Order: sequence, then C-alpha cells, then structure tokens
Amino acid sequence: MSEKSIGAAAVRIRPLPLRGVLTIGRAADIWHKAALSAPIAFAVPALVLLALGRLDLVLYTSAGALCAIYSHGEPYASRARFMAWVVLGMLASVGIALVTAATTDSTAIRVAVGALLAAAHKTLCDAARTGPPGGLILTFVAASCLFVPHQRLADVPFHLALGLAGGAVAWLVAMAPSLVRPDGPERTAAARALEAAARLAAAGPGGAARARHDAAAAINAAWHALLRAGARTPARAANRRALERLVAHAGTVVAGAPDDPGRLAGWAADLRRNRPVPRPPARPGEDDELAGIAAERAAAPRGVRGVLEALRPGSPLLPIGARVAVGAALAGWASAALGVGRPYWAVVTAAAIFQANITLSWRRGLQRAVGNLAGLALFTVLLPTTRAGGFALVAAVMALQFCTEATMARNYWLGSVFVTPMALLMVEMAGLQPAGRLAGERWLDTCVGVAAGLLSCALVPNRRASGRIGAALDRLDAATAAARTLGAAAADPPQLARARERLTSALVELRDAVDVASGEWWQGALPEERVERAEREGHRALAALAPARAPARAPACRAA
Repeated sequence: MSEKSIGAAAVRIRPLPLRGVLTIGRAADIWHKAALSAPIAFAVPALVLLALGRLDLVLYTSAGALCAIYSHGEPYASRARFMAWVVLGMLASVGIALVTAATTDSTAIRVAVGALLAAAHKTLCDAARTGPPGGLILTFVAASCLFVPHQRLADVPFHLALGLAGGAVAWLVAMAPSLVRPDGPERTAAARALEAAARLAAAGPGGAARARHDAAAAINAAWHALLRAGARTPARAANRRALERLVAHAGTVVAGAPDDPGRLAGWAADLRRNRPVPRPPARPGEDDELAGIAAERAAAPRGVRGVLEALRPGSPLLPIGARVAVGAALAGWASAALGVGRPYWAVVTAAAIFQANITLSWRRGLQRAVGNLAGLALFTVLLPTTRAGGFALVAAVMALQFCTEATMARNYWLGSVFVTPMALLMVEMAGLQPAGRLAGERWLDTCVGVAAGLLSCALVPNRRASGRIGAALDRLDAATAAARTLGAAAADPPQLARARERLTSALVELRDAVDVASGEWWQGALPEERVERAEREGHRALAALAPARAPARAPACRAA
C-alpha cells in the first residue's frame, strides 16, 4: 500500500493523553554504568582545573567528558570506534558554536545556528541508532557554547583542545570495564533476549502479541551486538559462538516453538552473573542455521552506510529533524524577545521534547516542565552548599550527574529534576550569577521551549509515518510469501534460518511503524485491518518455519 493511498483515507485528530505521564517505572538494567561513568569522566579534568584555579574552563572539558554517557550497550570492539565518532561530533559542534559566538553578537543568528545544530544532532543520532540520550547532550553543550560571553577566535583552538582532553578521559572511562569483563555487553544483550523470550513463553493469549514483538526486538538487538563484537582469542570466539546459540534458541520461541520460561530465565541469570555461558541441547543443523542467520544479519547496512540509508530521500527521520529546527528556533527567538539574554535553555528544551510522534512529544513536554520546575527548587536548596567553594561545586555536579543517570530511565521528569540544577551549577562555574534571575530565566525558557516545540509538531506534520506503514506492509507480505515457498519446498537449514530472520525483522518493523504513526495527532486513518491480517499471516508462516528441537524440560545444559 502506497503512502498516497493511505494518506487519502479520512483524517482524524487524536486526543493527547495525560494518564500515566508521570508514572515512575523500573530502572534500566545497566543504569549504574552511565551513572558511574559520567561523574568520573567529569571529575578528572574538573579537579585538575580546580587545582589550577581555572574552574571557568570546565564547560570545555565537560563537552568531551559528557560523551561517557554514550555507548554502554556497545561491545567494546565497536565501542572504541563509536566513542571516537561521538567525541569528534561533539568537538565539531562545539567548534561551530564557539566560532559563531566569536564572530557575531546577534542573538537571532546564534539561535538559528543552535536550532540547525539541534536538528542535525537529532537526525544523525536517530539514523545511527545511538540510543539514549541521543543528540540531546550534544545540543546542550553546543547551545551553551553559543552564548559564552567574550569568546574570541584566538581562544577557540585552546578550548577545543580542552574538549579533546575531556573526550579522551571519557573514552578511557568507557573502555575501562573491558579489562574486567571483556564480553559484558554481549552477555547483557543475550540475557535481555532470553528474558524477553521467557516472558513470551509465559504470556497468556491477551499479552502474547506485545510479548512476541518485544522478544523479537530484543533478539534483533542481541544479534546486532554479537555481530559487532570482536573475538581476538579462541576463548572469546567460543564464548561468542555459545551466545549466538542462546540468541538463536530464543528466536525459536518467537517462531512458535514451546519452551520452559524458568529455564530461559535461568540462562539469562547465568549470563548476568558472569557464570560460564550456558549451552542449550544441540539441534540438527544448528551450525548451518547460525551461519544463515549471521549472513542475513550481516547483509543489513551498518556504520556510515547504514546512516546514509536511514537518511535517504523520503526518510521519516527528515520531518522530525525539520520539527526540531523549527521548534528550537521559535523557542530561542521567543525567549530572547521576552528579555532572556542567553536563551540557550529554551533551544535545548524545545530540542529535548521531540520524539518519534506528537503523542510522545506531548508526554515528554509535560515531563520536562514538571521536572524543570522541581529541579529549580532543588537548585535553590543546594545554593548555600554549592557556593561554599569550588570543591563543593564540583562534588554537587558529580552527585547530580549520578542521580540523573540513575533516575532518567524511570521517568524523564524524574531525571530532569537533577539535570536542571546540574546545568545551572555548570553555568555557576564560569562565574556566580544572581540566583533569582538565573532560576527565573530558566523557568521562562522551559515554558517557552515546551510551547514552541509542541507548536512546531503541529506545524510540521510527519505524514511520512503513514507511508512507512505501507512500505513495511509490502516487505512483510514479500517475506511471508517467501517463507511459505521455502517451507513447502523443504529448504535446507540455512535458507530456513534466513527466511525466519527476514520475516521476524519485517514483523518488528511493521509494528514499530504502526506504533509511531498511531501517535501522530493529525493523521489519516490507518489500514488496521490489513495490518492485523498481515501480522496474523506472518506469524503463521513464522510458526511453520519453527525448527524441531529438544523438549522444553531437557536435561541441564553444558557450560561453554
């Protein structure tokens, strides 16, 4: 079904929800990694500058140090490259911001540059699938640098060198755990896949559809992690092969094969506790199946090619980038018109609320407003302590960074409670400012940023979201037809495995496309009947390809 045919259907306005916006959820399973990395990477250069009496330069070292928040789900072989790209991207953004600040005093031009940078950060990070926090940290630092007072062109190289030093510290902090647990990220990814498969195996009829989608998505992420992991020693290669077998085993549950949820959860627990990698009972043709799965996954575009593929003409990411540019520019200009001298916080707020659709952006906007208001109150409470001296200021920022990463996954508003005073205290490092005016301007910026961001969501509709459903339906229909043909022809295991992976990916892509389009406020009626029929036929074809294997209550598995 084409984008045009879907868009021709009746358009309706969907209500924006309030229920559950402030509900606090569970913590992320590896929250402690970012929560510890961020303050450590910040503290090393900050304490050096404090000893030298140049705490005013912390903004530049923290630009690189904040990169330590990224890539904690990446295997170390690819994390080294990924972190290098993030640091270079941060330095490029900071360089553009500092040159702009040094060459013009026009607030309007600075805001425009900040809005374009925010759009570029959002679009590129979504295309590269960096995961949280996406482009927001890059935008926060770049927007702050745009309004640095008394910036000179001659100082830009030195300030970028400080950022590079902070980035080097962040890289070392991010890579340090590899010395203790070199296969930790792959184990975590495989454990998530097994846990999702266990929930699917235990799910009742009412929750099976969502559980199957979640399991397929977790397995897809696990395969991506395993394909990016290195195997420099025979022991590492054996462990990686054993992890591949576990992820493939979880995939058979998605395909419809029954299994014992307790056994799957037990294997996941072994992986998380760094015990020997479990080895499920072997299945006929399993090695050939693994080769087929790896070949299918490796064929997908990755790296720079994957980013370019995601940004091809007609990409649904491009309207989101346009929304960010429009919203951030409107927010900054409106804030400046209301008398805020450095409206970078309005630009950051507008950029922060943009999500995959307007419903999620609405929720994020409300969460941002509530969190920032509470954060301003926390900032006021902390002032007597933070103004006691430079060391107290650095320690407070470190504590707030830890609390931010520890709570952000529970709900964005809760993390914003700690982000707000942390950002304000970093401003204080360059020089003390009147607390009342600082807090008042940040609250005004928050309100203006949220309003401008939501307005731009309405002004720049993402009509390509519907077209993505049509393309995903076509791919699912093709994958379903191919799976049926292979099943009828009794194809060999590698072909069947590749067909299962292609079909599973098509089912995940369709459900993601429907979820995104369903959250658009102004949207044509979705082809719900065709989606339901395509998913039903796809799951039937997937079940027909489920491989035969050992019964659910097999003997205890061997360790790899």
